[in-house]
Amino acid sequence: MAFGNEPIGEDDSPPMAEINMTPLVDVMLVLLIVFMITIPVMQHAVKVDLPQASSQRNDVKPESINLSIAANGQVFWNNSPIDLNTLSIYAQTAAKKSPQPEVQLKADKNVRYESVAQVLSTAKRSGLTKLGFVTEPN
Repeated sequence: MAFGNEPIGEDDSPPMAEINMTPLVDVMLVLLIVFMITIPVMQHAVKVDLPQASSQRNDVKPESINLSIAANGQVFWNNSPIDLNTLSIYAQTAAKKSPQPEVQLKADKNVRYESVAQVLSTAKRSGLTKLGFVTEPN
C-alpha cells in the first residue's frame, strides 16, 4: 500500500514501528470463548453424599490422684488417711492402669522433708511416673 509520497518497491523504506493488534485481539477473543464454554462444564459435578467421620482421637483422660501430706507427716490418698505400706499397695495398683493416672502431691509447708522424700520414693518404687507438685498461688 502506498501512502502519500513513499517510494514504491524500494528497499530503503524505514521499518514499521507499530504493533499489529489484530492477531492479538483474535487470540484473546478465542481464549475468552474457550473459557466461557469450559467454566460452566467444570462447575457441574456429581453430587455425592459422603459419610462423616471425625479424625480426632478420643483421648482418654487419666484419672487424677490427690496425694496429700499433712504437717504432722500423715499421708492422705484422695482425702483418705493411709500409711506408707498402704500407699505402696495403692500406688502399685494405680501404676498398672492404662493410661497411668497423674499423682498430684500436696504437702504442707511445715512438713518435714523426710516425710515428702519417703512418699516420693514409695511412689517411684511402685512404678508411678507422673508426679506433680501442687502449690498455692501468691
